[in-house]
Amino acid sequence: MTGCDALKLKNIMEILEADSLTGHDLLDAEVHSACGSDLMSDVLAFVKEQGMLLTGLCNPQVVRTAEMMDMRCVVFVRGKTPGADIVDLASDGGIAVLTTPFRMYEACGRLYAAGLSQED
Repeated sequence: MTGCDALKLKNIMEILEADSLTGHDLLDAEVHSACGSDLMSDVLAFVKEQGMLLTGLCNPQVVRTAEMMDMRCVVFVRGKTPGADIVDLASDGGIAVLTTPFRMYEACGRLYAAGLSQED
């Protein structure tokens, strides 16, 4: 499937074989674009408003960055599971948290192949 304008979070979960840690009420929300980075300074410097962030970095700064960039979802790659403090912070901010077993390269590739774009 290519050329889609958006993917729902529940479809992203299927594509990434992801588990949802929070944001179960957001699974029908649409995501129009994504970015993958472990450097939150790059996300802040180069990313415009994004629908979701994929990262392997497990700390509260990830959620704070996602909040600042008005993101709907954070996906932790490589099977990483954030601590309860991170999940609670995301939940309080209305951000879905997913975890996928895939490495960032494959996770981003799967989303790209499904038609999700990056912000220009």
